[in-house]
Amino acid sequence: MPDVLKGRSMSYESYPLLQMIAENEKTIRLSFFIGMLVIIGLWEILRPRRALKVSKLLRWSNNLGLVFFNNFLLRIIFPAAAVGMAAFAQQHGWGIFNYYTVHPLLAVIVTIIAMDFIIYLQHVIVHAIPVLWRLHRVHHADLDYDVTTGARFHPIEIILSMLIKFATIVVLGAPVVAVILFEVTLNAMAMFNHGNVSLPAGLDKLLRFFVVTPDMHRVHHSVEDDEANSNFGFNLSCWDRLFGTYRDQPRGGHIDMQIGIHKFTDIKQTNWISGMLIMPFTGKLSGYVINRREWNEKD
Repeated sequence: MPDVLKGRSMSYESYPLLQMIAENEKTIRLSFFIGMLVIIGLWEILRPRRALKVSKLLRWSNNLGLVFFNNFLLRIIFPAAAVGMAAFAQQHGWGIFNYYTVHPLLAVIVTIIAMDFIIYLQHVIVHAIPVLWRLHRVHHADLDYDVTTGARFHPIEIILSMLIKFATIVVLGAPVVAVILFEVTLNAMAMFNHGNVSLPAGLDKLLRFFVVTPDMHRVHHSVEDDEANSNFGFNLSCWDRLFGTYRDQPRGGHIDMQIGIHKFTDIKQTNWISGMLIMPFTGKLSGYVINRREWNEKD
């Protein structure tokens, strides 16, 4: 049998930590979700970056309600989710890392970086294509910006995102443990960089060379068109710098900048579950997409 096929039996038995992660996926993911939600939520209460426009109770109940609905829907449509797809690909020898012999740690690292890059590209695409922007604007229409904003997405976008993730996993032959680590990291970082919090200027500047910080990603949620077309990364910050979509600060400053989307100001439309669910089906198809927007200083 050719040596390249040895990748199909790639084992993590020599790496107890990786083995433990693979065996306790659900517990680890739930623990990180709840832990980050509590930590960032308390941070927002004790040291908020901005004053909120809308009641926290209203926003949290509806944003998290949408999150739970999406997870329920995903469990029905994709019972095994991304981790199950990674296991299925491994069993059938699909993908690069299931075909070629690669050191397990290298496979994990490359998978996490590659999947993060795909998330960046996906984010750019949903801003660029009108029909996809209609779905993604549910995420941007939140009138405030806090830890729950990072998890509010329309169910159809969540389903499409999962299909893209499946395709990426199959092509890579992504190891199960790498998919778990990626999912945990992405969810934790999304809650962190959507937090209504700030870091000391020096620390923020340093961290931005590696990961997306709250001040960096907040720019992306500005109502100003050119600012909303920047800082697409959720986790690693290098993609925005490499592809020219990085923006350091909002013109109006983080305290005075306006969050959301122009013309989406009705709380029932932007912060009630019913409004979020029907949002993609309202308005003109060509409205507010990346390739039709520019900032005019005279405005």
